[in-house]
Amino acid sequence: MPRLSLEDNFTDLIAKAQRGLKLSDADLAARAEISLADLAAIKAGKVDTPVIRRVARHLRLDPGALEDLAHDRWYPHSPDFQRGFAQFHTSYEGMGVNHYLVWDPRSKEAAAFDTGADAGGVIDLAAAEGMKVRYIFLTHTHDDHIADLDRLAEATGAEVWASELEPSSRAGARTFKENAHFHLGRLAIKTLSTWGHSPGQTTYYVTGLSYPLAVVGDSLFAGSMGGSAEHYADQYRNDVEKILTLPRDTVIASGHGPLTTVAQEKEHNPFFAR
Repeated sequence: MPRLSLEDNFTDLIAKAQRGLKLSDADLAARAEISLADLAAIKAGKVDTPVIRRVARHLRLDPGALEDLAHDRWYPHSPDFQRGFAQFHTSYEGMGVNHYLVWDPRSKEAAAFDTGADAGGVIDLAAAEGMKVRYIFLTHTHDDHIADLDRLAEATGAEVWASELEPSSRAGARTFKENAHFHLGRLAIKTLSTWGHSPGQTTYYVTGLSYPLAVVGDSLFAGSMGGSAEHYADQYRNDVEKILTLPRDTVIASGHGPLTTVAQEKEHNPFFAR
């Protein structure tokens, strides 16, 4: 897997927070005591540290963490899974999107999480290793995450599952309520409702691998969080209460960008660092 770029740069974070808090440029500039021209400059990508720090405070972002992102000072360390986990990265309409496969090495039972633009890697790996893909779990049903769902379901015969609150993705898909439990040999999978970016956005918490794993879809990214114009506060609250309360060594597998951990996000993510 090549080194993946962070999903969002510092200008993306400013835009997400400003949109979510419903602040106009005039409001934000007045609160931060900067000119509209200075605000426009940083939103266009100018790294003006004093202005960035002033704006961060009024967007409820950690100034130091946002400054680090602006200067490219931080990139997450990705723990190495010895077995039972694979990450796949495909391009959907020019945008990079991730999907994942986990399995129990003894029973060879596996579960896929989303499909990205091309599920061929999952199909090939499962066949090469003699795995049985029992489940396809959908974090949410935005097109970039389920573009190859029909092919993966037909190739594997796996059950397709999504939150009962998420718009239907496929005829015959099954639905669950929050805190549903699934098992794959010695692996346990629990569903957590982390909605906001989409109505039924779900995090899957997996135990039994080298590290605890949270497959979070677009709830949270390394150094950022999922955007939502109407449910920003809900997305933020769910990230804090459902994801960042998991064990600190939990690996966060996002729909876009690199792997990260709970500990790193609590220290370096401008939305959550304090």
